[in-house]
Amino acid sequence: MFKHSVARAAARPGRVGITAVGSCLPARESTSEELQEEVARAGGLALPEGLFRRATGIVTRRIAGDGEYASTLAAGAARRALAARGLGPLDVDLLVYASATRDVAEPATAHVVQAELGSRAHAFDVSNACNSFLNGIDTAHAMILAGRARRALVVTGETPSRAMRRAPVSAAQFRDGFAGYTFGDAGAAVVVEPVGRGGILDVGTEAHSEHWAVGGISGGGSRHPRGEEHTYFHGDGRELREVFEKSGTAVLDRMRCRTGLEWADFRRILVHQVTLPYLERFAEVTGVPEDRLVVTVPELGNVASATLGVQLDRVSGELEPGDRVLFVGLGGGISAMTMVWEKS
Repeated sequence: MFKHSVARAAARPGRVGITAVGSCLPARESTSEELQEEVARAGGLALPEGLFRRATGIVTRRIAGDGEYASTLAAGAARRALAARGLGPLDVDLLVYASATRDVAEPATAHVVQAELGSRAHAFDVSNACNSFLNGIDTAHAMILAGRARRALVVTGETPSRAMRRAPVSAAQFRDGFAGYTFGDAGAAVVVEPVGRGGILDVGTEAHSEHWAVGGISGGGSRHPRGEEHTYFHGDGRELREVFEKSGTAVLDRMRCRTGLEWADFRRILVHQVTLPYLERFAEVTGVPEDRLVVTVPELGNVASATLGVQLDRVSGELEPGDRVLFVGLGGGISAMTMVWEKS
C-alpha cells in the first residue's frame, strides 16, 4: 500500500495548464431594445426609451432556443475544445461541469454532458455562481497535481436568460430583477493537463460570504424547493458593485505581491463582465490597462461563468508560448478570484 502511494506521488506532474479551449453560442440573438419592449409590454410599464442599453452598455445577447439547455452549450464547447487538441471524449479521465446553471436539480449536470459526449470520465459538478468555471479549472488543476487524474475537461453551460423576470407586475419588482436583464447564454470548455513549461502559475481567492443574500436565484434548494416566484434572479446591483470594487482590488493587489507581475507582464487580462459601465469602473479603480481587456459584454451581455472561457477562446489564436493571461473572476456569494496562466 505504501509503495503504491509513493509510486503515484513520484508520477505526479510538476506543471499543469490549459492546452485547448472552445466556446459555443446559441444562434438566436436579442437586442436590448427588443428585450425592453417585451418586458414593458408584459409588465404594463412605461420605461424610458433606450433604458436597457444606456444603463448596461449591452447591445445584444444570445438566447438559448427551445430544446437548447445548459448541457447543450457545454457539450458544444467541449467538442470544440477536444477537437482543438486533437482528442476524443475517451481521452479524458476527469469531467468537471462548472456552472451557475444546471439542467436539473439531480443528478449532476456533468453526467448529462458526459452522456452526450460519450466519455467515461470521473464526472461531477462544481458551482460557485459566476466563478464556477475558474473554480472548476482550479479543481482540475489540483486533482492532476495530486495524481488523481491525468487529463481533465472542464465545461460550463450558462442559460441565465431563463431567470429573467420578463413580466414584472410592479415597478418595485422590475427594479429588484433589473440585474437579470444583463444576462445572455453561452458555453465554454478547456482541456487541462500536464505541461512541460508555463501552465497555471498562481491562484488567489477571496470571499465575502456575509453578502450571500445580496443577489441570486433562491429556488430549487431546500429553502424554496418549489414555486415560480423563486426561479427569477433578484439582486441589489448597487450593493453588489460596492462589494466587488472592494474585493476585486484586494485580490488583485495580493496577486501582484505574490507573483511580482505587473499589468505589462500580461498579454491579456480577462475580467468577468456584468455591464459596460461596471467594466469601465473596474479598469479605473484597479488600473488595469484597457488595451489588455477582451470586451465581450456589449455583444453578449453577462454570460455568467462562461464569460472568461468565451474571452479566452476569442484570443487563443493570438497567444504565443510564454504569453501570460490573467483571469479575474467575480461571483455572487460574494467571491473574487484570480488565476495566472502561461501558455506552454
